[in-house]
Amino acid sequence: MAKIARRDQDYSQWYVDIVTRAEMADYAPVKGCMVIRPWGYAIWERMQRALDDMFKATGHQNAYFPLLIPQSFLQKEAEHVEGFAPECAVVTRGGGKELEEPLVIRPTSETIIWAMYKKWIQSWRDLPLLYNQWANVVRWEMRTRLFLRTTEFLWQEGHTAHATAGEAVEEAERMLGVYKRFVEDWMAMPVLTGKKTDAEKFAGAVTTYSVEALMQDNRALQAGTSHYLGQNFARAFDVQFQNRAGELEYVYATSWGVSSRLVGALVMSHSDDAGLVLPPKLAPLEVVIVPILKADADNSAILTAAARLAEPLQDHVRVKVDDRDNVSPGWKFNEWELKGVPIRIEIGPKDLEKGQVVVVRRDTREKTPVPQGEVPVHVADLLPEMQQALYDRAKERLEAGCRPADTYDDFKKILEEQGGFVYAPWCGNAECEARVQEETKATIRCIPDEVEAAGACMICGNGPAQRVPFAKAY
Repeated sequence: MAKIARRDQDYSQWYVDIVTRAEMADYAPVKGCMVIRPWGYAIWERMQRALDDMFKATGHQNAYFPLLIPQSFLQKEAEHVEGFAPECAVVTRGGGKELEEPLVIRPTSETIIWAMYKKWIQSWRDLPLLYNQWANVVRWEMRTRLFLRTTEFLWQEGHTAHATAGEAVEEAERMLGVYKRFVEDWMAMPVLTGKKTDAEKFAGAVTTYSVEALMQDNRALQAGTSHYLGQNFARAFDVQFQNRAGELEYVYATSWGVSSRLVGALVMSHSDDAGLVLPPKLAPLEVVIVPILKADADNSAILTAAARLAEPLQDHVRVKVDDRDNVSPGWKFNEWELKGVPIRIEIGPKDLEKGQVVVVRRDTREKTPVPQGEVPVHVADLLPEMQQALYDRAKERLEAGCRPADTYDDFKKILEEQGGFVYAPWCGNAECEARVQEETKATIRCIPDEVEAAGACMICGNGPAQRVPFAKAY
């Protein structure tokens, strides 16, 4: 089995090696697109189920809207069309004929959804509408990377309609909290949250909130966004309702989404030079049992013991007995390490004699002999312990990766030599923000709810300023 590149030598190749060799995804014939293979899709399904439960627990319903959107719809909201025009794929022929109006393959669904909301909303009694869609979208990306940025990708997009601005803002902030809980509790990935600057907000939004993570190479990754859209789309599509006072008023809106780039974030957040490391909650398999089979020998006792080990686990964990006889035990060990299965249980002839197994943790690769009768309890204790250990390790890395800078020279030095989130004083001026991005490629990732006051901006010297986290990002 070919070795993967080392993180400290070629981080980008290390990432690609893990994704392709762990059979998570592969390059599609169409440039910029990918094929998500069963192992990668199983991880996405675990994410999908967890998030879907969280959405439904907050009152949302799933719906589905068309892939094809009339081009005129995008042009109704000026900021929106300007923001997405360069990324749009447009269909001009269908059924062998030129279309009367070009159709855009959805880059996002605000416009098609608000065209439908106009039909469905007449009164305050029709509100709120709390809808979510699981779908694919197409954004014509020039520079792509498996899972992180592809021309076509999978996501969910929530689109809600409200009678008041307060309700809509509360919804946008609630969903930001849902994303934060999912990313931290399920992905074991600690994050920063806050508002995007005007330069970084979603096209057509009043306010964009984001979830920002830090990868092992000290680059940031935007893990999710939630947008308060105000009345922008309601005005563009003339969606009005009769309020309780009997007056016509435009509807207030939100949209929010995470995508399959979370699978890439999972890879970069926890994995090591041996391959993928998965938090147990999201692992397609939590436990793999590997019987140590001898060639040209009677292995029936070992196979029976492996099957008996699996029986009490099957109702509680996702478990598999790898009883293949066409590859060696060492090959299996390497394969399941590469795929990131949290726990490997080895049982061979000597273990059988001793009435034990060897339990191997994927995160630390620590091996522990465990009596066969204690395996169910040991596994039940170990899985949440591993989930927490991955979070704690990532949290330490995040905290170590948050560094202060007072001057622009200090900022550039820290950014170049160490990376991470560099908390530096900014006056709030878009020109200062743009200069930093142009000269360093770093952006303000978000403005946290609690910000530290600073005397003067590191760029222009004007005050008052506040410390905000800048970083280079994926």
